[in-house]
Amino acid sequence: MVNINTSELKDRKSFHAYFKETFGFPDFYGNNMDAWIDCMGYLDNQNTGMTSKVFVTKNDYVVLELLDINDFINRAPELYGALTECAAFVNFRRIQSGENPLIVISFFRHKNS
Repeated sequence: MVNINTSELKDRKSFHAYFKETFGFPDFYGNNMDAWIDCMGYLDNQNTGMTSKVFVTKNDYVVLELLDINDFINRAPELYGALTECAAFVNFRRIQSGENPLIVISFFRHKNS
């Protein structure tokens, strides 16, 4: 499980910087959603060099725990949509190639939300 502090995700630039740092994307990371899909799609293959900090074993999955989800959806609905759509695409592409889904998104709401 990887806690994603959504308060850090303010725009596309901060989104990509946050994920690059959190997951250890390579220096050549393209800072766009296609590059995000590529890196996240290899979390179970350390040999690719697409991530250096977060890995799962083959046929396992990573849970992205989106913290303070209500604020994130209200403050940055386009980023929330891009994140969920691209995570779904990672899973779709893997299923199409006969592999198991890789990304699960979990939501954490503050007690008063």
